Amino acid sequence: MKLSQNKIDEIYKIIGKNVKKIRIEKGLSQLELSLELGYKSVSVVAFGEICKNNKHFNISQLANISKILNVEICEFFKGVESF
Repeated sequence: MKLSQNKIDEIYKIIGKNVKKIRIEKGLSQLELSLELGYKSVSVVAFGEICKNNKHFNISQLANISKILNVEICEFFKGVESF
């Protein structure tokens, strides 16, 4: 069974909230994380954390963020229910 777009959007929002929570716990600003990811502005991180303008983190970004924040990638998926 295919997931609805609403469910997928909900998952992206949960992931974004988890990235933000962990980033703050680790003491990094959006700018610091953006620079570590190789971006010159905060827009990718800022929009990814709140899913603004239909922007969200992709798996490659999540893998890099998990490395930068020194957490398992599965931490970003906490709160996403099983399907």
